Amino acid sequence: MSRVYLDHNATTPLRPEAREAMIAAMEVCGNPSSVHAEGRAAKALIEKARAQIAAAFGADGADIVFTSGSTEGAALTLRGRGLHGSAVEHDAVRSWITEDLPADASGRVQVSDPAQSTLQLANSETGIVQALPAGLAVTDATQAFGKLPVAFNWLGAQMALISAHKLGGPKGVGAVVMKRGTDLPAQIQGGGQEMGRRSGTENVIGIAGFGAAAEAAARDLSNGVWDQVKEIRNILENALEAGSKLTIFVGKDQDRLPNTLCFATPGWKGETQVMQMDLAGFAISAGSACSSGKVRASAVLTAMGYDEVTAASAIRVSLGPFTTKEDVLRFAETWLEKEKKHRARAA
Repeated sequence: MSRVYLDHNATTPLRPEAREAMIAAMEVCGNPSSVHAEGRAAKALIEKARAQIAAAFGADGADIVFTSGSTEGAALTLRGRGLHGSAVEHDAVRSWITEDLPADASGRVQVSDPAQSTLQLANSETGIVQALPAGLAVTDATQAFGKLPVAFNWLGAQMALISAHKLGGPKGVGAVVMKRGTDLPAQIQGGGQEMGRRSGTENVIGIAGFGAAAEAAARDLSNGVWDQVKEIRNILENALEAGSKLTIFVGKDQDRLPNTLCFATPGWKGETQVMQMDLAGFAISAGSACSSGKVRASAVLTAMGYDEVTAASAIRVSLGPFTTKEDVLRFAETWLEKEKKHRARAA
């Protein structure tokens, strides 16, 4: 029986549109900083992608600075600024903030000083969506972009972080989107590429794939694809809830990403579940991909008030546009069988 991939929040399969754009970009040999015809052709691919991403993210009139991904974007926008944030942020953001904004039991974070704070748009582990305050300095929109109908121009944030591989683009390319005229000192000095904010020859092939993926993701949103994903996610959640009375479903009554399901069976370690389900043919995770493999309780769930045992027992299932009802029902049947065996061993 074929494997079922249920870890789309970690990374997504490459979209055909992105693959085609990247193959075409491979034929363009020029350096985008060169003024000759070959260089201008490479530059044109970058500017096309910039326009595609601006349209998909509702960022007309904003500056888009290409990076290697949201981790670099976090360093570029947060390093040395001492912004306030919360423990529910991704580790890439937590590395640069003063972690003094508490999260409540629903996973929501209240921001008292938006201009000096950062707040994610959607959480990668729980899927919980935040209400961003006006005037926010930075938002990590990595998980939301492509899954939710959001527009940078009405988010109210000065800057946003996005990444290609979360919406069907290639790994290793992302962007910082910012209001035009924002002062953003470069962290990487050199030739002054990307409006002087991020030097280094641009990843033309990756950027072309990013632009094509963003355009395709926007089309999916318009066509209601993620509404269908949400329906399938809810089928899975209902099946698991009906079969396991001990399991806690995180954020069940909150506004969440349409594809994300986080749940914990206290005492059954998350990494154990990940390994068991992997052997059974299902790819899932215990928290964000960047922290997966580290044997520790989820900092996100701990920040929400869950005890250490429960926080260490959580797993995340994240669906994609091609996940089927049959996929999730197979998962539910397999997981419930293993949960029953776990209960028998623990009795």
